[in-house]
Formats: sequence, structure tokens, C-alpha cells
Amino acid sequence: MNPKERRKLLNSLPGGESSVLRWRELESLQDCDLYDVLGELGYSLIRQTRVNRAEAFTYNQLLWLNDMPEVSAATVKALVRQFVKAGTDGLENSKLFQTPEVTTAGGLEALRLLGKPADVLLDVKVRLFAA
Repeated sequence: MNPKERRKLLNSLPGGESSVLRWRELESLQDCDLYDVLGELGYSLIRQTRVNRAEAFTYNQLLWLNDMPEVSAATVKALVRQFVKAGTDGLENSKLFQTPEVTTAGGLEALRLLGKPADVLLDVKVRLFAA
């Protein structure tokens, strides 16, 4: 989940990250995050599309989402929509909290109601990939 560790892992692969990106393209898996592509290749896990993973998150985390302030839940859902658009890279983008969808939903202030925004984002990622 740590972006630096993730980057290190991708770069340690034969051919680096570009080999996984090429594999994803050749297999027509652009709608899947690299997490799912690598999970299938390395561990025979059943891959999910980013959309399916986001839908599973919303369903599986319904109690968690309902237990937080409405503005915070809207912001968490906006973060998940950024994942749908751009995968893990979207969640690790330095401009994530400045995207119109996230700021309109409530942005950093809404996430601060739950704790430190960086910790909330990490929690979202953990829950998203557990979906």
C-alpha cells in the first residue's frame, strides 16, 4: 500500500513496470488495476475490474460509510471514483485531493472529520483491495 514500496516492487520486475503495463494491454485488461493483473499473474487470484472492485467496496463497506458523517462518506466515495478512473496511480496522485470531484464532495476538511487524511486514504485503499 505504500507508494514507494509499490514503485520499488514494480521496478524490480523483469522489464520493470512497463512489462506489466504491456501485459495488461496485450491481454486487454486496461479496465483492471495493476494490483489485479499482478495478483492474477503471481498468485492466481481472480482479477476484478476497477469498476467491480469499487462496487464491491461500496457494498462491503456500507456500514462503515453509513457510520461516518455524510460529507465524509461522499468524499470517500469520490476517492473510490478516482480509483475507477485511474487505478492505484489515481489514488497516489499528488493532486488527488485537488480533483474537482473530491473537493466538491467535501475534500480534506471532510476527511479530517475521520482523522488524518493520509491515514483515511490508506484505510480506503486497504478496504478497497480487500473488496
